[in-house]
Amino acid sequence: MGTQAPSPPEAYLASNKSEKEASLDAWLPITSSRNAKWWYSAFHNVTAMVGAGVLSLPYAMSELGWGPGIAVLILSWIITLYTLWQMVEMHEMVPGKRFDRYHELGQHAFGEKLGLWIVVPQQLIVEVGVNIVYMVTGGKSLKKFHDAVCPDCKQIKQTYFIMIFGSVHFILSQLPNFNSISGVSLAAAVMSLSYSTIAWGASVDKGRKPDVSYDFRAHSTAGKVFDFFSALGDVAFAYAGHNVVLEIQATIPSTPEKPSKKPMWRGVIVAYIVVALCYFPVALVGYWIFGNSVEDNILITLEKPRWLIAMANMFVVIHVIGSYQIYAMPVFDMIETVLVKKLHFPPSFGLRLISRSIYVAFTMFIGMTFPFFGGLLGFFGGFAFAPTTYFLPCIMWLAIYKPRRYSLSWFTNWICIVLGVILMVLSPIGGLRQIILQAKTYKFYS
Repeated sequence: MGTQAPSPPEAYLASNKSEKEASLDAWLPITSSRNAKWWYSAFHNVTAMVGAGVLSLPYAMSELGWGPGIAVLILSWIITLYTLWQMVEMHEMVPGKRFDRYHELGQHAFGEKLGLWIVVPQQLIVEVGVNIVYMVTGGKSLKKFHDAVCPDCKQIKQTYFIMIFGSVHFILSQLPNFNSISGVSLAAAVMSLSYSTIAWGASVDKGRKPDVSYDFRAHSTAGKVFDFFSALGDVAFAYAGHNVVLEIQATIPSTPEKPSKKPMWRGVIVAYIVVALCYFPVALVGYWIFGNSVEDNILITLEKPRWLIAMANMFVVIHVIGSYQIYAMPVFDMIETVLVKKLHFPPSFGLRLISRSIYVAFTMFIGMTFPFFGGLLGFFGGFAFAPTTYFLPCIMWLAIYKPRRYSLSWFTNWICIVLGVILMVLSPIGGLRQIILQAKTYKFYS
């Protein structure tokens, strides 16, 4: 490449590929459009990271207590920001090549076969899992909106609300790539800030109860320990945007002179400031006001004013619509890659319509069948969320860059790996107990 005039980024990358591959890449959702601005990455990251999980943070605080709760919140924020920085750095560490997908980076670090087997199952569990949870969350929030606006109407089953929510995605999932959903994503990011602010603002307005108690919820030692574990899981999954970060970065243009990591990193910093503004006030104010009487969704604890809570629930619905699309995009990319590159289907609109609709229908069906899926996610999530977010990036960093033993980088990575593994082992234990408790009282399709 030495003395040549700098070629445009597409040519610079396409020169390494055959024309057929290049044309397929131009059709696949992740690699098709590379003209995103840095603020796209900011709101895509906010949408991916701030889940409706933020509303359960006060509840997690009540299971952890003040000291550990604040420590876990801040530690998670720092560690995940560090691992996110690693992924942004590693996106283009090989000159002339971009790791557009999480598993491509995995293959570079661990080898062609092993990399796929390490990364893809975990990434799929996270992305498909989040999509199913968001189907349920969307349906539940729609139901809460309906019940708040019209408390005297005939009750409609939650199952139907999940169907109503799912129907939106049959249309939205036809948008071809990340840049085309940036409008949806921006709306979602704004909404997440809005309902977080409503959650803590309405709490402050309500004022602290005179008999507020900050004791642990459970009375038995075993109960306290299990609650502690499941709360760890809840907080860990509040910071899980890493599964889509390389895919988001892939949409930013890049040349040897202007690598994509600079605009991406700027977007990540903005996203993380927004995340802090959403998480910390809700977790701390919600717990301070309600103590251990807070529900697992703080909007339930705040019954009044009714119009405000209805509005917040509608915001949650809009945000979850955007999040669903962000997490579904890499899955669509995998499905379509298999269809056109392995099974040699010609890329067409029909192929996209059928494959994506089947996926949306699948997540909707599972969501309707197992609405206590949030507990399931605490269980599975521990196996997949903790690695992809907390320590897989560190292991790849160690494998690729091989920092000197006992140097700062070496220590930092090992600390993250140890904490991540502890999280991976503990949070499923808490999640499993919650599933068992919820499944006792469960009726199908209620």
